[in-house]
Amino acid sequence: MTIGDQPGWVFMSNVDRIRRPLGRSDPLNPLVGFLASTLSAALARNGYYIASAWILVERGYGSASVAILLAIVSVVEFVASPLVGLAADLFDRRRLNIAADLARCVLMLATARALLYLDVFVTICLSAALFSSCDRVALTTSQSMIPGMARGRDLVVSNSLVFFVMQFGNLGAALVAGPLLRDRSAALPFVVLAACFLVSAGFLALVRLDPVSPDVRVAKFSGTQIGRRLFRLSAVYALLYASAVLISVMGSSFVFQEMRGTAVDFGHLEAAWSVGSLIGAASLFRIEQAISAHALHLVLLGLTALALMTLTSLSGHWTVIVFAALGFLYNLGRVSVEVTLQSRVSASLLGRAKGVMHSVAVLLALFVFGIVALVGDRTFPSTIFFSFGVVVLISIPALSAGVVQLEEKGKS
Repeated sequence: MTIGDQPGWVFMSNVDRIRRPLGRSDPLNPLVGFLASTLSAALARNGYYIASAWILVERGYGSASVAILLAIVSVVEFVASPLVGLAADLFDRRRLNIAADLARCVLMLATARALLYLDVFVTICLSAALFSSCDRVALTTSQSMIPGMARGRDLVVSNSLVFFVMQFGNLGAALVAGPLLRDRSAALPFVVLAACFLVSAGFLALVRLDPVSPDVRVAKFSGTQIGRRLFRLSAVYALLYASAVLISVMGSSFVFQEMRGTAVDFGHLEAAWSVGSLIGAASLFRIEQAISAHALHLVLLGLTALALMTLTSLSGHWTVIVFAALGFLYNLGRVSVEVTLQSRVSASLLGRAKGVMHSVAVLLALFVFGIVALVGDRTFPSTIFFSFGVVVLISIPALSAGVVQLEEKGKS
């Protein structure tokens, strides 16, 4: 299925796959080097947020400080995403990614030193604002490089590999964070994270990519606009992203208030989400041949909504299973959205497309975050989960109707 003629965007058939000539041999296999960089960066990135949140709570600033931290990160990402997307299309993505890794490395060392002498809350907040901007550069450029890294491989397989490795790094960060934060200086985790970002930059420095044609880049730059199908894809991604943010924000409250659980129970739910995410990242290549992309997105949204709504009546092991299912649905949907975007948007415009899509997702997440801040103390977490599930269900017919209208318009 083709996207249709939208001014400024170059779309390709849904069955097309972006391929690169093999060219000359490199010292390091590009995909292997890229995956190694992704693993190291994901471990450091997730480790940073875990360490920051833990240190704030452990120093007595409470859960409100974590909420402020998340709000700062979201606002910075919302503002930075379109600008970063533009930069990713105008400049060398690999070098931008390396620069972002090195910047995060220096920032980790500066944060470690500042924590020894300055106020912890102010230090973490300033660090998070700078970190999230560099982090957005790294994520946008690295994910925009996936088609080039594929080098003839199927985009589904390449994206599944990248997101599987990324989720594995996130899980590794959760396992490593505990020993690093236990009875030691708050600066130590950030020194270790700085080393991980340095390793990530080193692997990327060994990777070589064919640059995007300058002629294509300049020719399309002046007419960049968002097509209707890209808007629908952004809506799907935003709903999945907001559901993940909601679980991150309300998960601990759900365990302690409604399940009457402990930190161990919360750890079980986090582990279940991570395991489900790992399976979801590796499952798309088995599913994509049996169902179209837009139908899969609607099914995933429907199942996510139902899973959120069931949390009002489940307990014990069933809750763990639901959290694993939510992790599976989220990462499967995320990989599918990435593959759809990469196969339908010109490589020279991929950064801007990703920037706009992520801004839409962060905007919805900020809206959800604001509502949670207003009613969270007066409402059970499961009620908030249920309400958001209803919103997702209501959105499905609207997204489905938009697809039908686009198909009819394409035929006419």
